[in-house]
Amino acid sequence: MRFPEDVPVLTDDVVTLRAARPDDVDPAHRMCQDPEMQRWTTIPVPYERENAVHFLTEMMPAGWRDGGTRGWVIEYDGRFAGSIDLRDSEGGAGEVGFAVAPWARGGGVMTRALKVVVRHAFDDLGWDRVIWRAFVGNWGSRRVAWKCGFRGFVVVPGGGVARGVRHDEWIATIGRDDELEPQGNWWKVPEVERGGFRLRGWRSTDAKRVAEACNDERTAFWLAGLPSPYGVTDAEGFIESRRENLASGEGVSWAIADAESDELLGCVSVFDMNNRIDKTIGEVGYWLHPEARGRGVMSTAVGLAIEQAFKPVAEGGLGRRRLVLFAAEGNTASAHVAEVNGFTRVSTERAAGPLRDGSYTNILGFDLLATDPR
Repeated sequence: MRFPEDVPVLTDDVVTLRAARPDDVDPAHRMCQDPEMQRWTTIPVPYERENAVHFLTEMMPAGWRDGGTRGWVIEYDGRFAGSIDLRDSEGGAGEVGFAVAPWARGGGVMTRALKVVVRHAFDDLGWDRVIWRAFVGNWGSRRVAWKCGFRGFVVVPGGGVARGVRHDEWIATIGRDDELEPQGNWWKVPEVERGGFRLRGWRSTDAKRVAEACNDERTAFWLAGLPSPYGVTDAEGFIESRRENLASGEGVSWAIADAESDELLGCVSVFDMNNRIDKTIGEVGYWLHPEARGRGVMSTAVGLAIEQAFKPVAEGGLGRRRLVLFAAEGNTASAHVAEVNGFTRVSTERAAGPLRDGSYTNILGFDLLATDPR
């Protein structure tokens, strides 16, 4: 193919995908100075102007000429806004890659560009499937892929390489007949407050308090699956995993904080919302920092979480119909929280709960319907 003559111009009347031009070099160079761009891509670091010249005037044209990679500049509001490409492979499938300038993020520019290029791959190139990849932790890229209908997100340990270092990688795909719209929920964490306590999203600065809570002897006894000892690294992994639960639609976890000092007091979650049998339910779980006990913190926090769980999705809630909660027999504080929030005890699972000392205890089951008086 000839460049730029044979490069198709693609547009949805808001974003335009076109061949690269010499005047794209400087904005492309500026884009690649962004720390996030350097962190999540394989571009050279430091990224010199000569790198942008090489990419736009040599690599992009070569990709079109040999048919291996079809690359476009993304234009939005008359400006260079990033780049996107399709990398061909055998069997009717290929990969997509993209980058967006910092000034254009957050406004749906890349979502539009990705939908345009995926439609081109299916309708004009005859592909059956498009594959997306990103390093684990690149939440911006993952959200764009999710918004465009990519599905089946999995982690490939060590699947990607950047500057000689291997990284875990996310992979997802979309097929020719799949809808280019989000599949499932990507939950937000609504911030709510009552009685001097606040439910909010997690922060990296919460890690120290998480580690303190999970090293507490009483907490560790009832939650036998926690690492022992529980380090700050474990806490950081826990906090990051809360983002995965939101993105996958699996659940929402709130950090319980003091409304005045914002110090972390505990955690309350609604999870198992991707239940294969019933996607209208959720399970409630919680733990508390030892310094927060005896103040009614958890009873208040669970009450707030219940309100959000039963609120319709259209109103910013989780749209649950039924909640379940499990407490180890003997953990009277946990059972009390359930009871004061209107849960009904419905079951006893015999010797179902492992304890830290190696023994097993009965697990008490509770449930609460959205229609129950509270």
